[in-house]
Amino acid sequence: MSLTECDCSAYIPFQKTGFFSTIMSDYLEQSEKIAPFYGNFPSIENFENQILSKQQSYSKDNREVLVSVLKQQYAEVSTSEKTLENIDLLGKENTFTVTTGHQLNLFTGPLYFLYKIISAINLSEELSENYPNYNFVPVYWMATEDHDFEEINYFNFKGKKVQWTSDQTGAVGRFSTEGLALVFEEFQKYLGTSKNAEFLKELFKQGYLQHDNLAAATRYIANELFTEFGLVIIDADSKELKQLFIPYIKEDLINSTSFKAVTKTNELLGEIYKIQVNPREINLFYIKDTVRERIVFEDSVFKVIDTTIEFTEEEILKELQNHPERFSPNVIMRPLYQEVILPNLCYIGGGGELAYWMQLKGFFDTVSVPFPILLLRNSVQVVSAKQFGKLERLNISLEELFFNQHDLVAKKVNENAEVSFDFKQQKTFLEEQFNTLREIAAKTDVSYIGAVNAQEKKQKKGLENLEKRLLRAEKRRQSDLVDRIKTIQSEILPNLSLEERKRNFSEYYLEYGADFITTLKNSLKPLKLEFFVLVK
Repeated sequence: MSLTECDCSAYIPFQKTGFFSTIMSDYLEQSEKIAPFYGNFPSIENFENQILSKQQSYSKDNREVLVSVLKQQYAEVSTSEKTLENIDLLGKENTFTVTTGHQLNLFTGPLYFLYKIISAINLSEELSENYPNYNFVPVYWMATEDHDFEEINYFNFKGKKVQWTSDQTGAVGRFSTEGLALVFEEFQKYLGTSKNAEFLKELFKQGYLQHDNLAAATRYIANELFTEFGLVIIDADSKELKQLFIPYIKEDLINSTSFKAVTKTNELLGEIYKIQVNPREINLFYIKDTVRERIVFEDSVFKVIDTTIEFTEEEILKELQNHPERFSPNVIMRPLYQEVILPNLCYIGGGGELAYWMQLKGFFDTVSVPFPILLLRNSVQVVSAKQFGKLERLNISLEELFFNQHDLVAKKVNENAEVSFDFKQQKTFLEEQFNTLREIAAKTDVSYIGAVNAQEKKQKKGLENLEKRLLRAEKRRQSDLVDRIKTIQSEILPNLSLEERKRNFSEYYLEYGADFITTLKNSLKPLKLEFFVLVK
């Protein structure tokens, strides 16, 4: 079955979906209070300043190391000429990257894995059109050094949880793919025998059963899905790349630079918004074999917690010089590592990611590394033509689809009621009356203002209770409508949350094949900065 975008598809402001934080809303609106915590805002014009800034700071030596490492990592990968060309282009001083990062989720994990990468690809193409004297390369940064296996060891398929169990420890990118044959046997039972099903089976089998570790398997799968667009995939768990980062690792070990800078920013940011991550005095892990544990400074020595490994200052600096690959950045240091080793202009991430990036602007300034443009990734809600028809019959707009279910039901029940039970006018009239009473009390005896306020509260409560009773009665009368509204909203929004956080791409690929990715590629506009509803 082919997939075609319907003319009914629409962009909706992120803020109107109800699924994005205050800090992201303020960022998208370019509020003055968030301005100190980011650099250039994501507009096509602002990339000119970002290019000049990065061009001045990124060295030719770093380029040579980056290209060398990427060629090593792609030596055994069958990829496209466009991707190989992009790797070569990274050796040129007029080439820059647009980067997104993601964990090594089993079979890509939630749908937004696709949206992140397509955002990076489309933005690179848009920049190429607007800045023809430069080259722009989309990059997927694999989070190979993460150790939160429970976050990545499953994906959802049509309401079923497909899960991989393993007792391995350490950096997940180094995990053996042993045991995934059992997962494959289970997964293929759900797929059937269609052409698209066979593709998914082969993708899973070739990815996980023909590669020894999770990093290589994930690279294979992402490459198969996106190689035609020139995507470059990087595994930063590399000695050569870590050598470029040695000065910053040393600074963190000896002077706690990131801790001081981020703590200062958090004090300011925390006055307005919820803080996503808190820095430690040392924001590094020690990574070796199956160990990835925090480095702490206690009793005048550097210790690797939950192990017997410890170093004096002289010993740890020698270890850093000889084995930089054994030092792994945590969530505070990883963004800096990325920006040091890549000629990067823009980082594309979800709302939670960008919120913690904003905690790092002061840290980047302290160590004199250009802070990238932060772009909220494309978000997508897929709505079938059949589902769209049901919404139309229920008179539910695409924007209303994202209402809180209680509010949506109340609104539609009220619209279909013979007599309105919305008491907004009555509440406004009541407020006006009590405002007048407060003015009278203030002129006569201010001690009565408390009594006036108490009576107002009582009257409002009475109106609210009456409104609720009428709503319950009307819901009972229109029970069929209520059920239909709840059913369609829950069908489109699993557990009343965004499907992109719950569903796996394989559900749509099974039905539409490569057309699903092509349609997304042709539809998504990264710099539009709005939520996309794809009606198909």
